Amino acid sequence: MSTIILVLGFLFGAILQYAKLNRYNVISGMATLENYAVAKAIAVAIGVGAIIIAIEIGLGFATYHIKPFLLGGIAIGGIVFGAGMAILGYCPGTLAISLGEGSIDALFGIAGALFGGFVYTILLPSMQNILGPDLGSFSLYTLLGQHHFVFYLVDIIIGASFVWSAFWLNKKEKANNMKWLYSGIGLALLNAVVFLSVGTNRIIGASTAYPYVADLITGTTNNSYFPKVQGPGKWEVLFLTGAFISGIVISLFRKEFKITLIHSNWEKYKGNSAAKRIIWSFIGGFILIFGARMAGGCTSGHILSGGMQLAVSSLVFAVFVFGGLLITGKYFYKYKN
Repeated sequence: MSTIILVLGFLFGAILQYAKLNRYNVISGMATLENYAVAKAIAVAIGVGAIIIAIEIGLGFATYHIKPFLLGGIAIGGIVFGAGMAILGYCPGTLAISLGEGSIDALFGIAGALFGGFVYTILLPSMQNILGPDLGSFSLYTLLGQHHFVFYLVDIIIGASFVWSAFWLNKKEKANNMKWLYSGIGLALLNAVVFLSVGTNRIIGASTAYPYVADLITGTTNNSYFPKVQGPGKWEVLFLTGAFISGIVISLFRKEFKITLIHSNWEKYKGNSAAKRIIWSFIGGFILIFGARMAGGCTSGHILSGGMQLAVSSLVFAVFVFGGLLITGKYFYKYKN
């Protein structure tokens, strides 16, 4: 099973690298509304995945894995996660890929993310009132599943609407490169494989790995939170290891491996101070994982995997994430050199 998880992680990294969706310039470019590639790929992945996974589950090949709608965690965590994503320029999963490509700022982001995971474990007992109330785990299927024809019809309409929105964004951006489309389809297919009951029978995820590793390193395991992250954390560490290997192998194969701390988009807005980029990478990583843990997931585990299930919690989380991302992008990258 470990080998399978590594391969899945490698494929995840390869799919994102194909359209450069893991890169700092691309993700931070989305925060400043200069690059829509990530948003377009996510929309396609959710749209195509929603249809594939609904059919897959309907045939009995997989099951739903809906995250609970913790109102405070989803709303506040989503905004915090989006802010961290804008500042850092990476997601929990893309950190590993970009580090493999030689992006040193991703290493400091990972350090901040581990610290964020550790602090969240410590503070969680005093945060229960902030995270709730728990509105339950529900999706389009729980709302319409008993009416099979209506459910599949609405599922297809929603899925097609997501794909249409990606093409609308592409037209608005006036971009000719269509790699985002193929990466989005690839992410949908990869999720469908991960969902299979005969395979891993779970969702793709990345953020749980950080508190899991941080708690192991610090010995903070004698609490009620660690047992909850132990199982998925082990899986995600292997998955991210595969993604990291993908970053190394593919960047070397494409002759794009390069040790980089200051990316062009960071220099454009924030200058070329190494210390400044290191500090903000650490802070961004901390904020990113703290927000992800509040919400119970990240870009891959909540927005993508949850969005493909048309889970209400995940779709609402996505709204708050993009809100936090764009607001932070507007002010954090406000002043150019």
